[in-house]
Amino acid sequence: MADSTPDGDAWLVVIDPQVIFASPESDWGSPMFAAIVPRVHALARGFTGRVVVTRFVAPTSPRGSWADYYSRWPFARVEDSDPLYAVVPELASLAAGEHVVTEPTFGKWGVALREIVGATPRLVLTGVSTDCCVIATALAAADAGARVTVVTDACAGSTPDDHAAALRVMSLFEPQITLTTTAELLA
Repeated sequence: MADSTPDGDAWLVVIDPQVIFASPESDWGSPMFAAIVPRVHALARGFTGRVVVTRFVAPTSPRGSWADYYSRWPFARVEDSDPLYAVVPELASLAAGEHVVTEPTFGKWGVALREIVGATPRLVLTGVSTDCCVIATALAAADAGARVTVVTDACAGSTPDDHAAALRVMSLFEPQITLTTTAELLA
C-alpha cells in the first residue's frame, strides 16, 4: 500500500479502545465499537511507526466536577490496571508499541500526546466515543493549531444519534477539523 497518510507526516490517534467503552455489559459500552475495529486496523497499516493509542483512566483523587462525575458513575472508579481499562484484545497489538498515552481526562490533547506528535501536528483521529473523548480531543488539538482529520466510520459513539451529532459539531470547525471516511483516506 502506498503511504496513505495526509502529506505522509500525520499521526493516527486511536482514542480509548478499551473494554469499558467496547463491552456491551459496560454502562459506557458503545453499540458501534465492533464495527470500527477492522477500519482501525486498516488505517494503522498506513501509519506504521506513527500510531498513538490513548487510554482513559479514573483519576486517583477526583476533584470538582470529576468528583460529581464519579459519584454518578462509581463502577468506573477502579485502578488503571483493572481489566475495564485494558485495551480490547482486538486492538491490543496497537497498544504494544511505544506510543501509548494514558490520561484521566476526556480530551487526550495534552503534554504527553504533544511530546510524541509535536506542537502543531497533523492528527487522524479514530476511536471511542465520538461524542465524548474524540470530540474533546479534536477541539482542543485544533484550538492549539493541530490539523485534525476525524475518520467518521472509524469512530464509535455512545449511540448512533450522539455519534452523528458530534460529527455535525466537529464539521463546523473546518478547515481546522475535517471529516473523512476510511475509504477516502486510504484511496
